[in-house]
Amino acid sequence: MKTYKIAAIPGDGIGDEVISAGVEVLHATAAREGSFSFKVDHFDWGGEYYKKHGVMMPENGRDLIRHHDAILFGSAGHPEIPDHITLWGLRLNICQPFDQYANVRPTRILPGITSPLRKVEGPELDWVIIRENSEGEYAGVGGRVHRGQALEVATDVAMFTRGGVERIIRFAFNLARSRPRKHLTVVTKSNAQRHAMVMWDDVATEVAAEFPDVTWDKMLVDAMTVRMVMKPESLDTIVATNLHADILSDLAAAVAGSLGIAPTANLNPERNFPSMFEPIHGSAFDITGKGIANPVGTFWSSVMMLEHLGEKPAADRLMSAIERVTGDSRFHTPDLGGTARTADVTAGVIKAIQAANA
Repeated sequence: MKTYKIAAIPGDGIGDEVISAGVEVLHATAAREGSFSFKVDHFDWGGEYYKKHGVMMPENGRDLIRHHDAILFGSAGHPEIPDHITLWGLRLNICQPFDQYANVRPTRILPGITSPLRKVEGPELDWVIIRENSEGEYAGVGGRVHRGQALEVATDVAMFTRGGVERIIRFAFNLARSRPRKHLTVVTKSNAQRHAMVMWDDVATEVAAEFPDVTWDKMLVDAMTVRMVMKPESLDTIVATNLHADILSDLAAAVAGSLGIAPTANLNPERNFPSMFEPIHGSAFDITGKGIANPVGTFWSSVMMLEHLGEKPAADRLMSAIERVTGDSRFHTPDLGGTARTADVTAGVIKAIQAANA
């Protein structure tokens, strides 16, 4: 029997609650399939670790998880620690050195969940947003000088390389080709950002020639927000820069009903390093410890993990279980207007996994 090694990193806030639920569901899925199992190693990195050691993760942290098959990550963010320390000290400290350059965020209306958009009942909104995850606005290039003085200067330089842009655009075209509509929207801001974003446009045009079976169009990022709200049915696969896709994917989760259901895969497509799977909802300290965090985003991220591991039937079974549970309002957590608790949703999904739902 195949055993997959998973590094579980709950991080901060509700991360511990949703990752515990995710591990339960993964074990239940493996038991139902009977052809593989999971060995889960837990790592207590995050804000509390920082308060004890002055760093978000140990210096050899990546070496400890480098040979795992995948990483299940909760959240980074602590009310007593500046956000740039928690993000760069943990999540980006894994994503960037492990070259997880393709951030993939599917968005659709799950059964039983109501979109805040009028006239959207489900089929009209079925997207995958691909976020460049290694450079751009989050490259980390910049600095501050003359701190605290009137002439203080702070810079953050958006760094784009032709190689980095080519690989994410090509990844996006390939993913669009795999979907029924075979349509890609390339998001840009080349009217105002006349160097890097014009290169982004040029590369998209060049790469598009390799995919004559994929139709594509281009949108300025500000106009894209309008299109997502007013004409969601016109979109399918979307690719954007690190910052633009970060913002657009949160909007996508909101129009799909809740940030609590949204998943993410941080992929190293070449598989030179493990890929990392996480819900996008953040640490949510306002509900930490209350037992009401929505674990669906973690479960859906686990579906993506199973697909990445090559366990497609198990991924389909878990997704079917998620949809059965979201379709029952008894399992809606407060973010969806219900009263269910994290444990209720977890138990419901496990029960559905164990039933013949595939």
